[in-house]
Amino acid sequence: MKLLEGKVAVITGAARGIGKAIALKFASEGADIAFTDLAIDENGKATEQEIAALGVRAKGYASNAANFEEAHSVVAEIVKDFGRIDILVNNAGITRDGLMMRMTEQQWDMVINVNLKSAFNFIHAVTPIMMKQKGGSIINMASVVGVSGNAGQCNYSASKAGMIGLAKSIAKELGSRGVRANAIAPGFIITDMTAALSDEVKAEWAKQIPLRRGGTPEDVANVATFLASDLSSYVTGQVIHCCGGMNM
Repeated sequence: MKLLEGKVAVITGAARGIGKAIALKFASEGADIAFTDLAIDENGKATEQEIAALGVRAKGYASNAANFEEAHSVVAEIVKDFGRIDILVNNAGITRDGLMMRMTEQQWDMVINVNLKSAFNFIHAVTPIMMKQKGGSIINMASVVGVSGNAGQCNYSASKAGMIGLAKSIAKELGSRGVRANAIAPGFIITDMTAALSDEVKAEWAKQIPLRRGGTPEDVANVATFLASDLSSYVTGQVIHCCGGMNM
């Protein structure tokens, strides 16, 4: 039997990148997939088809995860379409980097709203569903900079530190109902965004990583699969670093 057979997973911001890798990995392990993105364009439709080709149900939903009403509305729609929600991965995220003295209020608010408030929105929406089911796994996509901080990313670091605190608090609130909550802290992961960096910058990053390489979205997806599955049935309130030893 596959690890996630019979489970329904909701993944925010999953039309591409790490979110898409998680969706594909979950699907390969038997989970039906509902994913959200700001718009389900041609790229989102292609992702939907790619997931469905693995033999599971898949549907993409256009939704602004940072909007409380939209998050609740799309969760209700997902339950109507799929019948249940067993796994929630809060993956939606953006960056608007800049030094504190030059950062605008808009840059701060955008990152906090998309990265952190979206997680609150979706957890708030799925909590009664998972409590009624007496089980579920919530996974917040944090970052190593949420633990260590990073110059020029005070907004992003704060949002990711918040994701960690949120997961730990939810773990304490919902543990008695069989609902688990954990966070993953990726390090330097090779995505479309980081691929645009120069070879020199990537080489400097590699020097800081004991495994001497950047991670892949699939590396993160493997950790997410563990946390989503019953293999981690006694793991909650934890932060799992997926960073090649960059942050210990």
